[in-house]
Amino acid sequence: MQNETMDPRIRRTRKMLQDGLAKLLKQKDFDKISVQDIVDASDLHRATFYDHYPDKYALLECLVASRFHELLAQRGVKFGSCEGALKSLALGVCDYISCPPVAACSEHRRFQPHMESAIIAVVRRMILEGFKAHPLPVEFSPDLIASTVSWAIYGAAKQWAQDSGRSSAEQMAEQIDRLVSPIFQAVHSEQHVG
Repeated sequence: MQNETMDPRIRRTRKMLQDGLAKLLKQKDFDKISVQDIVDASDLHRATFYDHYPDKYALLECLVASRFHELLAQRGVKFGSCEGALKSLALGVCDYISCPPVAACSEHRRFQPHMESAIIAVVRRMILEGFKAHPLPVEFSPDLIASTVSWAIYGAAKQWAQDSGRSSAEQMAEQIDRLVSPIFQAVHSEQHVG
């Protein structure tokens, strides 16, 4: 998300659309929400919606991404260095799925499959951004590694969220970090061997 470089009017319009969708998610299932419902809730025109998003799924992904980034910012999570980034991402996912800020906790089951794909896409994109700062050896596909890691983080966090006697989010993030870190270590050890 290039919000920093985006025109303020574009940011404002996208926020209005995201807020409209968030409001609707508190009232009904995502599958029952139409683009027309979203623009009505946002006090915008249908053409404006399509100027910014190809469909409601893209809007949901941006909404989840915005809220996920807000959660990370509230926690003071910064991704300037690799140190602790994976654990911070895992902690953010655990916090987000245990009670997503998009809608009330009891209501999030209505759009859970869509939220799942949106969170995975956001985490995957963040990992790919990290690879720009820390390139991988040529023989490894950044897309494949980012997909593997994002699904692993989300899968572990989802299992944790469904556990009745679950540990704290911090403890789970530590476990996810220990389980997933070897993927990065294997990639970087190959870089030094070759």
